[in-house]
Amino acid sequence: MSQARLPNGGVGPSGIDAVRTTASAFGIYAGLLGIEHGYFETLQGNVAPKGLKIMAVGFELPFPFGHEPALTLIPNFLATGIAAMLVGVAILVWSAAFLRRKRGALVLLLLSATLLLVGGGFGPISLLIVACVAARRIGKPLKRRRTCMHGGLHRSLAKVWGWSLAAALLWVPGEFVLGQIFNLQNDHRRTLTNLNLMLSYPMLGLFVLTLIAAFAREAERGGNRG
Repeated sequence: MSQARLPNGGVGPSGIDAVRTTASAFGIYAGLLGIEHGYFETLQGNVAPKGLKIMAVGFELPFPFGHEPALTLIPNFLATGIAAMLVGVAILVWSAAFLRRKRGALVLLLLSATLLLVGGGFGPISLLIVACVAARRIGKPLKRRRTCMHGGLHRSLAKVWGWSLAAALLWVPGEFVLGQIFNLQNDHRRTLTNLNLMLSYPMLGLFVLTLIAAFAREAERGGNRG
């Protein structure tokens, strides 16, 4: 594999497109989460939910928001689950193979809205918002002079992109493992608890940081090329 000198002085693969990788990784991750929501919804059977807002999981998984709140316009848990899994698969495939197409970002946006309305959950939407923004910038050169950030800040963000992406993708699995170890009990009122806030807000911050860092990395590469 060819190597390129990175802005921070290190050496890394020259072919990595941070923006495209972020969009694809977050889209695939969101698709998997949508499938997971759908699976648990189908387990609740051929029954009607009490309203538009549902709990995808009929019991409590050991991590914050372990009941996995979701929204559905389909008045049936089984049908909702099947729809969420199908849309989740479509998002996964599209994110893995077709984001570079001319309408790649637009199709992902439409699939994201559909997933939200058929029980895919609220959590995946934050991932998909970031993925859609990143997908919109795939193939469009980024220059440091257009981003209004100091060169040192650019280099620092470019350097942390890989770590931030890894942390963002491992956050929920990490929550699950810790929840199992410490026997986390969710608030049965299904409201925001201090623990939920403490664990969920950093995750959202990681999503945003990863996107900004991806832009910085591509801007640094563009600056080096230009």
